[in-house]
Amino acid sequence: MQYLRRDLIEPRVYQEVIYARCKEANCLVVLPTGLGKTLIAMLIADYRLSKYGGKVLMLAPTKPLAVQHAESFKKLFNIPPEKINVLTGELSPKQRAEVWKNSVVITATPQTVENDILTGRISLEDVVLLVFDEAHRAVGNYSYVFIAKEYLKTAKHPLVLGLTASPGSDEEKIREIVRNLGIERIEIRTESSPDVKPYVQKIAFEWVKVDLPGIYKEVRSILREMLKESLKPLAQFKLVSTYSPDISKKEVLQAGSKINQEVARGNYELGRLRMHQAKAVKLLHALELLETQGLTALRAYLKKLKEDKRTKSSKELMEDPRMRKVIYLLVQAKESGLDHPKMEKLKELVKEQLGKKPSSKIIVFTNYRDTGKKIVEELRSMGITAERFIGQASRKDDRGMSQREQKEVLDRFSRGEFNVLVATSVGEEGLDVPEVDLVVFYEPVPSAIRSIQRRGRTGRHRPGRVVILMAKGTRDEAYYWASRRKEKGMFDAIKKIARELEKLQRARIKAQGEEGKIHAGVEKSKGSVDVSKGKIAPLDAFLKPKKVENTEIRESKAVGKAAPQASEEKSAEKPKETTEELPIKPIFVRKPKGIVVYVDSRELRSGVPKHLRELGAEVEVRTLDVADYVVSEEVGIERKSANDFIQSIIDGRLFDQVERLKRAYEKPVIIIEGELYGIRNVHPNAIRGAIAAVTLDWGVPILFSSGPEETAQFIYLMAKREQEERKKEVRLRSEKKALTLAERQRLIVEGLPNVSATLAKRLLKHFGNVERVFTATEEELKEVEGIGPKKAREIRRVITGTLR
Repeated sequence: MQYLRRDLIEPRVYQEVIYARCKEANCLVVLPTGLGKTLIAMLIADYRLSKYGGKVLMLAPTKPLAVQHAESFKKLFNIPPEKINVLTGELSPKQRAEVWKNSVVITATPQTVENDILTGRISLEDVVLLVFDEAHRAVGNYSYVFIAKEYLKTAKHPLVLGLTASPGSDEEKIREIVRNLGIERIEIRTESSPDVKPYVQKIAFEWVKVDLPGIYKEVRSILREMLKESLKPLAQFKLVSTYSPDISKKEVLQAGSKINQEVARGNYELGRLRMHQAKAVKLLHALELLETQGLTALRAYLKKLKEDKRTKSSKELMEDPRMRKVIYLLVQAKESGLDHPKMEKLKELVKEQLGKKPSSKIIVFTNYRDTGKKIVEELRSMGITAERFIGQASRKDDRGMSQREQKEVLDRFSRGEFNVLVATSVGEEGLDVPEVDLVVFYEPVPSAIRSIQRRGRTGRHRPGRVVILMAKGTRDEAYYWASRRKEKGMFDAIKKIARELEKLQRARIKAQGEEGKIHAGVEKSKGSVDVSKGKIAPLDAFLKPKKVENTEIRESKAVGKAAPQASEEKSAEKPKETTEELPIKPIFVRKPKGIVVYVDSRELRSGVPKHLRELGAEVEVRTLDVADYVVSEEVGIERKSANDFIQSIIDGRLFDQVERLKRAYEKPVIIIEGELYGIRNVHPNAIRGAIAAVTLDWGVPILFSSGPEETAQFIYLMAKREQEERKKEVRLRSEKKALTLAERQRLIVEGLPNVSATLAKRLLKHFGNVERVFTATEEELKEVEGIGPKKAREIRRVITGTLR
């Protein structure tokens, strides 16, 4: 059965070639924006569904993008519309499970799918194609990484397709994407590739430089002088390489981490440099706002610093006579109506474009919400229709946009209900707004990925224009050249890795060719490549699984249908260099071991449940009264980040939490995750004292973990020990377990005013039972250590007082 309506489409040659190469091998497709990556995904989806049945899952980082993909599938696929659905967190868990069950094509946000896999609501077993849109996100702890591993481990007929216009400028990052998604082939096309060039719409680039007025230069000079002064002590102690005001913010932030590490080691002399480092970070941000955004943005930031009463560095900065002069100059500029010259240039560009074509669609990108707000106000004051497009997070006096609101704004913009969309970074990825005439970068961005994504919003269906605004002699120019350099590095790196993968494929083909001679009845045509037609004949998909203890190891797939199985002797002859050079690793498929870990639902974002599942544990997600993880009836585990542990010492929550954990489980454990010392301005001895108290006074062991992965390993080993070796049952408990008589008596006495657990024990020891405590006179109560006249009087008042 054919699902794709071929009568509605006419694939281009490069799309057909990429489809042929990627329909049987895990592929990363790198293709300029607007050249039909989604159609390639549809061609492959059609092939996979026709061959295997099952489901297709397409992931996108935002709901508007997921909705857009679903609409495309509904338009071009011969499937009932109710079988093509969007899965997001806005649906209830029960609804999502039902939608998953009844769908053939699902488009979704990755966080939702990740949570549903962890909670067991969905299985990827029947997914025959998993598409990762904006695949450059498949790094670190992003949901794409876990989903890809889970998919390659559980699916009966797995195939991965990654789509991106910009995989990243760092070679190691690209290798990480390839590794995380199990990529076997990279199909890369640039705007100058011969098969793509005829379809690339011409984009006219303009770099518009503006001069900063005198008042800007004066303010900039003062701030740079103050920054240089803050950097000097850091440079003297070799915490930064220079005290030039042109230093990168990243280097100054790293200096803060170095100071914290040194203080944790007992080098308290360096602690005094924290003030200089904090001031340097704030001054760098102030300079960036001045140079790239304007006086209004700088005024708003300095106002925030002035209102910050808690931070000493902010207070010192604002009390500096030079900063007072800066504020005076800013007031002068405001009174004269002066702002960043970019604003005037932007208004000119918009007015000029609308003069030529009144129905023009224009997108303006800016890094800052405040700037976006100001741009909308300025354009509206000229009678130009403009709307902001921002993320979901709300900030002080600035509410974020819900996904529904984002979709409504984009729909209205597409319909031409307003002319100018002013977007922050949320508008950079993937969204297909047809016929955008002009894209303006209010400031350059130093990221190659973001730069490519921004300019990809125009020239998608017809020629477009991109204007980049830059202030002369500022970090604007530095950011622009940084993004250009990184972009070149990106394509060099991706081509290098693509060549390595091709080398691996050829080695596989050669190995299979040798193997084919051994088996009778193998056709000569198998494994041949017909480049002229852009098609690749089938190759071996999987080698015979090899069993190691309780684990199956599958080799990564090659292109095409399965050829005859290789003998183990032949398998050992495969070239060694491929496993060392390339980020292609075997996929380990664990058999169920029956280890169960109960996980609190609030822990899903920590990353630990993902690692537990990868280790082979069955993760049961619940809302737990006490503890974050339960591995047996006796063992409950509380996970605390280092920051949360210190905060719980500061606000006094720690010992209450420890007491609740101790009451609920016979063998409670606390795991502290991350670097504990030097991250907050808390003396190391205070932290050590708290750890000693928890360990000695409460008898609760504390384990230290470097991160989510090690935390999961600790929890898994404890679960294994309890459930396999000790044969303990996993049973959830609420906070109140069956208490002993002594514990019940102590709890009753603790209900009296100002009576702690320790004091309750003393009272019971002195008087012998609860009744004697409650009938004791004030004089008798005062005989107990820790009870004075005032406390004794208050206790008697509570016991003898009558309700009115």
